[in-house]
Amino acid sequence: MNASVSEVGLADCYAARRRIAGRAVRTPLTRSAALSARFNAEILLKWETCQPTGAFKLRGATNMIAALLEKRGRDALSAGVVTASTGNHGRAVAHAAATLGIPAVVCLSRLVPEHKAAAIAALGAEVVRVGDSQDAAFEEVTRRVEERGMTLIPPFDDPLVVAGQGTIGLELMEDVPDLDRVIVGLSGGGLLGGIGAAVKAIRPATRITGVSLSRGAAMAESLAAGHPVAVEEVESLGDSLGGGIGLDNRCTFALVRRVMDDHYAVSEPAIAAAMVDLLEHEKQLVEGAAAVGLAALVEHGLEVRGQKIALILSGNAVSLETLDRARAMAGR
Repeated sequence: MNASVSEVGLADCYAARRRIAGRAVRTPLTRSAALSARFNAEILLKWETCQPTGAFKLRGATNMIAALLEKRGRDALSAGVVTASTGNHGRAVAHAAATLGIPAVVCLSRLVPEHKAAAIAALGAEVVRVGDSQDAAFEEVTRRVEERGMTLIPPFDDPLVVAGQGTIGLELMEDVPDLDRVIVGLSGGGLLGGIGAAVKAIRPATRITGVSLSRGAAMAESLAAGHPVAVEEVESLGDSLGGGIGLDNRCTFALVRRVMDDHYAVSEPAIAAAMVDLLEHEKQLVEGAAAVGLAALVEHGLEVRGQKIALILSGNAVSLETLDRARAMAGR
């Protein structure tokens, strides 16, 4: 697993699609009549909320575990797999491991909402709470890898994980070959990097736009600094976009820098309004991290008139309490 993510190409994404077939689904891409009229463009919604675990993370986790089984065999994974997560990746690892009959441990910081921890435990994984950041959770992961011989399934910084997320890019290009822009949440870079790698290989003219939180955006701050940096995590409606990228990041930092064309940061009120808009007009409940594409369109007034735009609705792990908070913040 020493390949650079920058070397991940179409063959890797197609191999990932073969491995995840029957375990992750090809998600719908639908046209939003309300948003298309609002922006005078073709606004297309990629519903990763339709995955069995409710988020795109199932693609990358399933691809990596399946690939390791192919390469190393079941005995090599007998001690189980382990990861750290802000929620969705942990649920994906738990689901994939349970499907393949492998023990799983998911380490979560205390900032991860309880409903996400409960969803992971319900899939049969052991949940371990540790520290106040994802970096602290990863310290526990490292200990279990070194002392117990468990196998790490990273949430983003691995070629196999990125290739799994890249299968979204394959689907987008097959459904809309002349797509003008993809707007996608940016955190660790696995989702944007994977989609960008696949899309750019097929249609270099398609614009890849990243959207981060206005505070605690590790990848955005790292790109600005020119190298990975640590940032303080903050509570947010878009909590799935929290967490660091790792000071020793070996994959996604370089990949995001290569494939992302532009980037925007969005405020909490903009995320809240976007969540409520999607619920009201699309009748779908999405988490804050999934709404940041729409938030960027509105808050930054992006000029998309006449274009075909895909928004990646990355997950639906949101509690009713969080929805109430979003509605109050949006004044609706």
